[in-house]
Amino acid sequence: MKANMRQAVVSLVAAASLVVAGASLAAAHHSTAPFDTTIQKTISGIVKQVDWTNPHTWVWLDVPNDQGGVDTWGFEGMSPNYLARRGWTKSTLKPGDKISVVMRPLRDGSKGGMFVSATRPNGQVLRMTGEPTEP
Repeated sequence: MKANMRQAVVSLVAAASLVVAGASLAAAHHSTAPFDTTIQKTISGIVKQVDWTNPHTWVWLDVPNDQGGVDTWGFEGMSPNYLARRGWTKSTLKPGDKISVVMRPLRDGSKGGMFVSATRPNGQVLRMTGEPTEP
């Protein structure tokens, strides 16, 4: 029972953190101010959810942590319209996909950042900007 309670508390804290991080990012819409654009990091994990919504897409990734669990990271991407013109569709990334995300981290150290690109296990690179993505 104790383990279930602890897991519930951790899940609640993680969900609250995501809501707070999402709200702060929404307030800074169309600004790169929340992101450290001088740094790129790579984070690997499993796609938990993809929000194909305006004004920006979001990719949520479950990333293994040092305690043997997972942390959910959120990555802000370009608009669906912008991505569609570069070959992306709603199903380009799906829950369960294993990817490595190159991102520009949040300045406040929260688990998230600006989505730059992703690499699938087969080596395919999906870019948020620049040249269209190959199918």
